Amino acid sequence: MQKYPNQIVGNIGLFYACDKLPTLDWNAIPTSRNARGVDVICFSMDGHRILTIQVKTLSTRNPVPLGADLKNIMGDFWVIVTNARSDSPDSYILLPHEVKALAGTGEKDGSVSYWLGPKRYRHPEFQENWGRIGCGF
Repeated sequence: MQKYPNQIVGNIGLFYACDKLPTLDWNAIPTSRNARGVDVICFSMDGHRILTIQVKTLSTRNPVPLGADLKNIMGDFWVIVTNARSDSPDSYILLPHEVKALAGTGEKDGSVSYWLGPKRYRHPEFQENWGRIGCGF
């Protein structure tokens, strides 16, 4: 399997999510890839509802890095896309409070970091459960 740069892997997951969301009647718009914050803004078809989504993409089923502070977890939903380099990526749909509750910690050289291991997010209630995001009408 070809190795892609991290930015390409991230784009695969971002556009995969943006492709799925219109099937739930959301207009999905990716944000600037170099901006901090959410990755996708969604508008309902009538324009009265707005959702923000954070997308994390992995080329394998590795842990999702969450950074040094769980306060940076934002958005209305988190979409984790794994196996991004395959013809059939897997996706997991979580709420931010679920990400925080399932987060693990690691320490290296005195610095603490948070992560979300595959055993923590790979559950049937999250897997391909795009219905959690609901319809945008």
